[in-house]
Amino acid sequence: MAPRATVVRRPLTAPQEMPAATVSPIFSGLRDFSQPWMDLNDKTVLVTGGTGSFGKHFIKTVIDQYKPRRLIVFSRDELKQFEMQQEFPLEKYPFIRYFIGDVRDKDRLEMALNGVDFVVHAAAMKQVTTAEYNPFECIRTNVFGAENVVSAALRCGVKRVVALSTDKAANPINLYGASKLASDKIFVAANNLAGADGTRFSVVRYGNVFGSRGSVVPFFRKLIADGADSLPITDERMTRFWITLTQGVNFVLSSMEMMKGGEIYVPKIASTTIPQLATLVSPGHKTHVVGIRPGEKLHETMIPADDAHCTVELDDRYVILPSGATAQREVYLHRGGKAVPDGFSYSSDGNPEKLDARGLQLLLQMAYA
Repeated sequence: MAPRATVVRRPLTAPQEMPAATVSPIFSGLRDFSQPWMDLNDKTVLVTGGTGSFGKHFIKTVIDQYKPRRLIVFSRDELKQFEMQQEFPLEKYPFIRYFIGDVRDKDRLEMALNGVDFVVHAAAMKQVTTAEYNPFECIRTNVFGAENVVSAALRCGVKRVVALSTDKAANPINLYGASKLASDKIFVAANNLAGADGTRFSVVRYGNVFGSRGSVVPFFRKLIADGADSLPITDERMTRFWITLTQGVNFVLSSMEMMKGGEIYVPKIASTTIPQLATLVSPGHKTHVVGIRPGEKLHETMIPADDAHCTVELDDRYVILPSGATAQREVYLHRGGKAVPDGFSYSSDGNPEKLDARGLQLLLQMAYA
């Protein structure tokens, strides 16, 4: 089904405003990930963790671009759901449903997934230090919660499930990353339980969400608003991948459209150092080094070298395929993909797409547009 005429997908960049010879390489890192187009018209979609930063942006995107049959917000925070209902009132959006529930509760998940076509699993404990201090809670939500989503989706006959992962799941050194790696493995393996025509499960893995709640940019801005004269930097060498909420939502939708089951999708996104980011947020502020916190890495990896043998590169993303998935590999090669070389890894320090000041400013504008 073709997209409705009212759907407008504006590119994230406008290189046509510059002569071709002067376009900075920075623009190659700012993709919108809007293709292939996923049709959610007249479909029932549920998002776990629907009141979080990603969930709210996902709901807004679906409302703006589609006419779903039902759009279900599943989360355990009644206050955030109440606040979302003020922003997206039922009188104006009668297809929205608000379900109080926890991914730890399989019975409640099964009730919520009844009649659902597509699921985006965004619920998780995400704070590295919180997970280190509360390991049992982290495992119950991120690992047992993943198992519950899989079981409920299989029982309810959901068509496709996409689970959100993190760069910290690749070669993890903290519990949050380790729990998300376990979650990734659960969703990939779930396809073996579904049979040839059952529910398909895939994973998207990306880096830090620029400007999301709890990320470094709002943290810096709060410090500045509170009168701080210097911004804390963990390490001057530290690098991170960056993606906006709009890019992240588009990436999930386009990956859901192309998925066959068992893939881990990794977007091609830009990276930068943390000091560069601090300078962009407030050029007049000094910085001071506070040291790396427990569980933090100097650089992040999204594709470790050990996964190179099963990774395919497309124009705007990498696809880590299940081991031995020869038929799927051929599908991606036929659509223009190519195998990555032996020993390939995708890390924030080795990333060829680095953001300069102009690119960072563009990301900042997109994140707070």
